[in-house]
Amino acid sequence: MNNKKAQHREDMVVRKDLDFDLNGDIPRFWMDGDPFKTRVFDGVQMTFPDGERYFISSVRLFKDKITDPELAAQVKDFSWQEGQHGKVHTDFNKRLAEQGLPVERMISVVKKIMNGRLENRSPEYNVAITAALEHFTAMMAEMFFARKEVMAGADPRVRAMLAWHAIEEMEHKAVAFDVMQKVAKVGYGMRCLAMAHAIFLFSLHTLVFTWVLLRYDGYTGWRRAKVYFKGLAWLFGPRKGVYTRLLPKLLTYFKPGFHPWQDPTVHNYGVWLESFNKTGNPVLAGEAMYQAGY
Repeated sequence: MNNKKAQHREDMVVRKDLDFDLNGDIPRFWMDGDPFKTRVFDGVQMTFPDGERYFISSVRLFKDKITDPELAAQVKDFSWQEGQHGKVHTDFNKRLAEQGLPVERMISVVKKIMNGRLENRSPEYNVAITAALEHFTAMMAEMFFARKEVMAGADPRVRAMLAWHAIEEMEHKAVAFDVMQKVAKVGYGMRCLAMAHAIFLFSLHTLVFTWVLLRYDGYTGWRRAKVYFKGLAWLFGPRKGVYTRLLPKLLTYFKPGFHPWQDPTVHNYGVWLESFNKTGNPVLAGEAMYQAGY
């Protein structure tokens, strides 16, 4: 890896057993009291536990072929970080199930798709999909925390959980990509195809899961359609949509010489790190990161 590619690299740190007080009095609609915004986040994070396991499995398909000791150590830490993410999001999913949401049924659909991909697609394509989706999750910090306005009104505990997850995704954002390129020897064409596939999957998942969750919140018929389509402007609006403003960064993945470390780390990453290292409290660190947004 040349110096240009390595210029935005961060150290990967495994942080275990973090407490976000997810058993506390978190409101049902924790995102500014808005059902649509809340269920967009809930629907995306709902599949994280099984998604993280899929990522780990895809990378480990090449474990015996990794000869670089540094990359092998990174794969190990990547797996630890993803495992911790799965534990915390499983706890949050229990809250959602207690609200009467069909968490297990919805997750089973995604799990079936991921297992089918592992069984029916090549190891190279699976690690390419993983690298693409890792690029998505590494952009979470940019999408949600670079500007205060996106997470304004969010419950501090849930916001802190997402901040921590985003921080660690940025720290290991190149691991799956390096395994894909250096070990699996995936070419440019498959890399681009996998990212196009990932964009489709992520968008479809967000739209479908949000629609279903709103139904179980009691929004039916025209009332649900009104809430849903009003919310789409916040998500995909042509100028200020959350995903729309992320699109230029997503498209850099299609550049022939792209590498994840070419993307600058979000400006308030250091604020989170400093706060957490001082206090050991991920909720305080999340709040410090949020306050340091533009």
